[in-house]
Amino acid sequence: QVQLVESGGGLVQAGGSLRLSCAASGRTFSSYAMGWFRQAPGKEREFVSAISRSGGMTYYADSVKGRFSISRDNGKITVYLQMNSLKPEDTAVYYCAAATAWATMIAAGGRYGMDYWGKGTLVTVSS
Repeated sequence: QVQLVESGGGLVQAGGSLRLSCAASGRTFSSYAMGWFRQAPGKEREFVSAISRSGGMTYYADSVKGRFSISRDNGKITVYLQMNSLKPEDTAVYYCAAATAWATMIAAGGRYGMDYWGKGTLVTVSS
């Protein structure tokens, strides 16, 4: 069992930055690929970014490429999402998820393959 707790959300002006953290419990964190997802009110969940178990492979949605950066610290059992040049359309609840199989998560576009989810942290970007 892996528990995930997101933090770092808040209110920021357009053009600003935030860093989200997802702290995991358990000793098997390094066994999981990690992903960040977001869901805005009235919209479908979006697969934002992901990082492989070792951190050697990353994925970014086109909507955040060049602005967001994912990283992980297996020693601190935490995954991060650095968000720069934020836009009002980035407003959403952001969730992290753990996946046993990187390839499955990526091939599925984040639609399935995740084993554990956090409860989310709200990011609001004002114009």
